[in-house]
Amino acid sequence: METESKGPVATEIENRLVKALSPISLHVINDSASHHGHVGDDGSGESHFTVEITCEAFAGQSRLNRQRMVNKALGDMMREKVHAMAIKAKAPGE
Repeated sequence: METESKGPVATEIENRLVKALSPISLHVINDSASHHGHVGDDGSGESHFTVEITCEAFAGQSRLNRQRMVNKALGDMMREKVHAMAIKAKAPGE
């Protein structure tokens, strides 16, 4: 897991994914600065993210199912706090 300082939304994303999926590797990257002034930029500095996650639960799952698992773990955050998220989900060894 990354140890750099994170805002409250990034921290919540990380906490929910750790709790739900027990990842081997997890990087929550705040891409919001690249989208400043675009549609969906709420001014919070935490609206756009990339999640790079590797976990055992993804073994044998399709890319779509992996993304669904991440979205399920994040629940209401995807409607209420996050405008856009790129998900790079892998099983160990991929």
